Amino acid sequence: MANIGNFTRAEGGSLTGTIKTLRLNTKAKFVPIDATGNGPDFRIFAGYVEIGAAWKKTSQEGRPYISVKLDDPSLAAPIYASLHEDNEDGEFSLIWTRPQAK
Repeated sequence: MANIGNFTRAEGGSLTGTIKTLRLNTKAKFVPIDATGNGPDFRIFAGYVEIGAAWKKTSQEGRPYISVKLDDPSLAAPIYASLHEDNEDGEFSLIWTRPQAK
């Protein structure tokens, strides 16, 4: 697992911050949307370009987190990560995880 981003809560429930990997180094914004069914709770933008989506989840231990999928034509495959609140000041860490082999 690796920290690939840091975000802070902004007005309207959005989250703003930076994503940094070997391929990406960009400012990003999680914009909340009205979720229906299994649809995402957030759309993720780098400027005006949508680069992913995210879903609110709860861990088996009962802790809330946000499941993130980032995708871009420059990437060989989508990036899966989870966004975790670090403290009560509205700071979050984006943690990359490698999908488990099936």
